[in-house]
Amino acid sequence: MEFKDILAEYIKQLGCSAKELCENSGLSAATISRYRSGERVPEAGTENLVNLMKGIVRIAENRRIADITEQSVSKAFSPFVKGRVSEVTKLQTNFNTLLTLLSVNVAELSRFLNYDPSYVSRIRNGLRQTASPKEFAWGTAQFIARRYQNDSQKALIADLIGCEPASLADYEAYQTLLFEWLMNGSDIPKNDLSDFLEKLDKFNLNEYIRAIHFDEMKVPSAPFQLPTSKSYQGLKEMMDSELAFLKATVLSKSMEPVIMYSDMPMEEMAKDEEFPKKWMFGMTMMLKKGLHLNQIHNINRSFGDMMLGLESWIPLYMTGQISPYYLTGTNDSVFLHFLKVSGSVALAGEAINGYHSKGKYYLTKNKDEVAYYKKRAECLLSKASLLMEIYRQDRERDYRTFLQADAKTEGNRHSVLSSLPLYTATDELIRRVLQKNQIPDAEQAEILQYVSTQREISDEILRHGSMTEEIPIFTEAEFQQYPMTLPLSGMFLEKDVFYSWEDYREHLNQIQEYKKEHPNYTIVDTMVSPFRNIQIYIHEGEWVIVSKNKAPAIHFLIRHPKMRSAFENMIVPIIDN
Repeated sequence: MEFKDILAEYIKQLGCSAKELCENSGLSAATISRYRSGERVPEAGTENLVNLMKGIVRIAENRRIADITEQSVSKAFSPFVKGRVSEVTKLQTNFNTLLTLLSVNVAELSRFLNYDPSYVSRIRNGLRQTASPKEFAWGTAQFIARRYQNDSQKALIADLIGCEPASLADYEAYQTLLFEWLMNGSDIPKNDLSDFLEKLDKFNLNEYIRAIHFDEMKVPSAPFQLPTSKSYQGLKEMMDSELAFLKATVLSKSMEPVIMYSDMPMEEMAKDEEFPKKWMFGMTMMLKKGLHLNQIHNINRSFGDMMLGLESWIPLYMTGQISPYYLTGTNDSVFLHFLKVSGSVALAGEAINGYHSKGKYYLTKNKDEVAYYKKRAECLLSKASLLMEIYRQDRERDYRTFLQADAKTEGNRHSVLSSLPLYTATDELIRRVLQKNQIPDAEQAEILQYVSTQREISDEILRHGSMTEEIPIFTEAEFQQYPMTLPLSGMFLEKDVFYSWEDYREHLNQIQEYKKEHPNYTIVDTMVSPFRNIQIYIHEGEWVIVSKNKAPAIHFLIRHPKMRSAFENMIVPIIDN
């Protein structure tokens, strides 16, 4: 029994035509035809599958067939759609995400569950499967609901499982909601992630630099009259202290890296129209000076707020001068903290949660005090984890080394591409494309060597794992409007090397040949590419790489469990025609 057989049974039972099903589902005749022939199978959770099921139910209602409902149709199709994840696999993935996000003590959890800690660790890493998934998930939900009761912890969990923090006020509801999430999967909203990716896709660092006249900026050298130390109180003075810290850092002779951390709420300061502009100018001048910034982000907040915050950092990330970190676990829900240290000045502050305006902040240039705060900031940084590794051209060797080493590790890969994978094309085709674009011989040799390395990596992965790649399929008119280029960001070559329509079609045929030769390789055709300038690579349960092709060519390696989970659960719109 296949998906097409279930669909055929419904069409027979309803006594409807393909045209009628198209009209009621909103799907094209070509899409219905492909589903009926078995040429295509929809993926679980996609808009196409949802609309198809709604169309079937709508026809059933019109014909007064009571036993065909949304629930019955979903249940009938569920075992035969693509991308269906087993109960045990979902539990393992969500269990690992939960423990990582909350920094759960595995030994304590194991005692509560009456399991051996090593056995729980193997379940977490996917090396073992529990014989009683529901019992295991229920026990885990009980443990978390008892131990994680303060407001900040509940806010984190509520955001993870997709509910309001107030829904976790009742212990039984808390336990039940968490159990259902562990068993049934993540519900992180995709729009917040899509907005971030769309901004990244369109962002051009060169245009941004021109817009803010970055190249015309001069790092000031005039003395900044700051006393050896100064105290600040309240929101207005807190903003003054931030700007004073940036000024003192820019004007000092020190080139030591800067460490910055704050879990203070930023909403009130953002209401000041001038402060964000002055703060961004100060940050820009600090980077213009050539300083490296270790930024410890406060991401113990909703996923939407976290992604919104990261959006504002995109221009700064693109410089390659920032290393973004985060602290694992949950922060104290009572005390708020503030610590920023450069080679010559330190700024520290504190406040009570809910009384931000009554906080106090201390700025100092005293060498002994700066040394103390610097040591404190270094200790804090030692407890932080990289939010993302950022690779620019100066780290090309590091990036290639990472990819080659990771290829030897087990696991499934999934990619969302805005171009076609180079390693699926023959050297003859690649050489022809390069010659048509009048690429110099020496550069052609470098590109062909890069393609060869990509083949080695993909072959290594497919020896022990699977790869699924979503590739864009264009009509000739679409191709002429948005001509496709070779994806060369992995070698940091910011040059447009265009396919001709004929070469693009030939490469698509070669992908089919590659698929026949590699049973673990799967392609998914996307009729509309969601992005023009980025590619997304996912090693399930391990990392996500967002690669930007140019302006600049840059790669973001993300391991943070909440962000990784969001990418893994992201449903990129696929439109069948």
